[in-house]
Amino acid sequence: MATAVEGRSPWLLAWNRLRRNKVALLCGGLFVVIVLCCLAAPLWADHVAHTTPNENHITDKVLIGGEETYVVSPDGTPLGPGLHGRYLLGADQNGRDVMVRLLYGGRTSIYIGLAAALTTTVLAVVIGLLAGYYRGWIDALLSRAMDVVWAFPVLLLGIALGTALALGGVKLGPIQVAGDSLWIPILIIGCVYVPYMARPIRGEVLALRQKEFVEAAVAMGKGPLRIMASELLPNIISTIIVFFTLNIANNMLLESALSFLGAGVRPPNASWGTMIADGYQTIYTAPHLTIVPGLMIVITVLSLNVFGDGLRDALDPKARIRLEH
Repeated sequence: MATAVEGRSPWLLAWNRLRRNKVALLCGGLFVVIVLCCLAAPLWADHVAHTTPNENHITDKVLIGGEETYVVSPDGTPLGPGLHGRYLLGADQNGRDVMVRLLYGGRTSIYIGLAAALTTTVLAVVIGLLAGYYRGWIDALLSRAMDVVWAFPVLLLGIALGTALALGGVKLGPIQVAGDSLWIPILIIGCVYVPYMARPIRGEVLALRQKEFVEAAVAMGKGPLRIMASELLPNIISTIIVFFTLNIANNMLLESALSFLGAGVRPPNASWGTMIADGYQTIYTAPHLTIVPGLMIVITVLSLNVFGDGLRDALDPKARIRLEH
């Protein structure tokens, strides 16, 4: 007598696979902890450090070992990390609290990474659906436009756009964005990564376009937009989720590189990239100014990449599934 096997939804099967990947879950939890710590930056600044991310304390003194010590010594060497009340991670050349700037810089870097990933996702999904569904001259036009963007190295294209837009900002009719706005790096990063996501989506849509359920939808009288929204989009949602997660990590790396080179986040806004740019000149006398934000970038990006890889494996419909009776 045959035993009936209870059916399970694809999302439940994906969650079961992801739940068995302890490393991916640990890295995902680590990223959540980093985000929560950065969101709590005002609490640390107000109740512990009693300062702001841009407030200078060059002439201030702190009590260390019973002796008063300048936050920035007369020779220009800033206070290093230590358990001496305030300045847990030390100070920079201007006497600014590194811990406070690290938390606020993390808010900026993560915000840019998320917003740019959302921008990339929206543009890539629209382009991939239109090119894959309509094919023909629309596919050719959009594909050639993506080829033009893809022909440039991401970093060089980002530097060129960041330098150009920082001078005059963006002016499109009533829409005006200042050159020092965070939306400048968000728009730049969000646009330069579109081809890397749009091409795989286009390929999936081309394959799904030939399936029977799409032909049935056409026979039922559904229009192109309705077919793309109700038939094709739900079938590529797993690919979109994985790309969105991995894009956040790539965006944060690109933002750090652009900010380090002066084509990303503009002062007085703090980000992990600008902190490295501010600290590399004193890497011999105050290495913590470069090492601390650099470690945060490595940990955050690594945790996102590992979680994204685990999420991709969990959402892969071709993965081995063990059915339990």
